[in-house]
Amino acid sequence: MNTHLDHRNPFVFDTHELGRRPGALQRLTRTIDAPADLGIQGVIGVPEGAPVELELRLESVMEGVLVTGTARAQAEGECVRCLEPLEQSLTADFQEMFSYHDADDRGRAKAEPADDAGESTDSEDMLFIEDGLFDLEPVLRDAVVLALPMQPVCQDDCPGLCSQCGVRLADDPDHHHDAVDIRWAALQGLAGSSGDGEKDELSGGALPSAHADEKQEK
Repeated sequence: MNTHLDHRNPFVFDTHELGRRPGALQRLTRTIDAPADLGIQGVIGVPEGAPVELELRLESVMEGVLVTGTARAQAEGECVRCLEPLEQSLTADFQEMFSYHDADDRGRAKAEPADDAGESTDSEDMLFIEDGLFDLEPVLRDAVVLALPMQPVCQDDCPGLCSQCGVRLADDPDHHHDAVDIRWAALQGLAGSSGDGEKDELSGGALPSAHADEKQEK
């Protein structure tokens, strides 16, 4: 429940002009500075202090004020494939009911009786108007998170990084490593050792034979 709202807060909006007249409409535009942690923390979000453009439609109903709006901003993050920084245009649509505390007493049809646990949950999920004011920040945060990708990429076909050396494959499309079958690597090593041994035997055995021939000639 919202209490003691400050009209100087850029996220707080005044509904007094609607006059609690069902059917009354009000359209508003406002540019605000993004608060801290607006987005998916550690993944992508709107930088703190960046401009966020809001377009709102306020409609008075018996229960309260129905707020429909769109938020636009530039989000920044990191590509999950190649880890390069990225920017993305963000458009987040939302709709939320801000209720009057005395709405039931003003003629709204009451809900069917429910258990205490259900009534408590419904009350906690509701947002209220306090002295003709409502706070849009929690609604905006939820809308931004839903509008942002959970796994942002710099481009849809980003090839990512080389799994062996970590080079960015988009910068070097022809990058590759010669594949070595580990099943043959040991045999190649044995073959190499065997070949070296044979060469040593041949080179070492030639000298005695040559000396023997020389003795026979003498």
